[in-house]
Amino acid sequence: MIKAVALTKKFGELVAVNAIDLDIEEGEIFGFLGPNGAGKTTTIKLLTGLLKPTSGQAFIGGYDIQLEYKQAKHLIGYLPETPYLYEKLTGFEFLNFVADLYSLDNFTKKRIPQLLETFNLFQNKDHLIEGYSYGMRQKLVLSSLLLHNPKVIIIDEPMSGLDPKSSKIVKNILKELAQEGVTILISTHILALAQELCHRIGVIDEGRLIALGTIDELKALVKRSDSLEEIFLELTR
Repeated sequence: MIKAVALTKKFGELVAVNAIDLDIEEGEIFGFLGPNGAGKTTTIKLLTGLLKPTSGQAFIGGYDIQLEYKQAKHLIGYLPETPYLYEKLTGFEFLNFVADLYSLDNFTKKRIPQLLETFNLFQNKDHLIEGYSYGMRQKLVLSSLLLHNPKVIIIDEPMSGLDPKSSKIVKNILKELAQEGVTILISTHILALAQELCHRIGVIDEGRLIALGTIDELKALVKRSDSLEEIFLELTR
């Protein structure tokens, strides 16, 4: 469902993403790890069509993200690390606005109260977003990306700003979605989260994908049986 072929992005002389190959299957939760500045966010922007690659290709559900953007866009739910929200809208108005952007019908819009309830936001649905805490904003954006039933979800730091209860809700939702066949890519610095949720993990460093596999495969690669944290430090030292 997510595929990258020799995906490369240069900014002048800087090679931010260097010939990355990825093939993430339907229903897979894939963890994308790397140090700060390794190229994670740039790769995500290439996969979602927010950046144009210098060379190589990215596909979502078989659609080239550059040449068939409209078809690919309808398959994607994307949560950036720092999402932008219209602060003068209420939570309920914002979700209706997103629904209109996707041209969703009134039947689908009926999911809005359910999503607000799921993320414990229903009691704040008529409050302006400018009064929302950071965690509430994250949950509102997560609600919005689920509105159109995406087949691919790409999230940059999904638990940022969430309290333990909210984090548990989000983890359970992601697991359920994967069981239903949704493909999920998570970029995170929380290694325990990646170890708990992800079927496979890719490690990027200095723009290159230096390791790819299950936790057991990564352990075998570095010949250690330690935690993912120790494996990550060994790979990126």
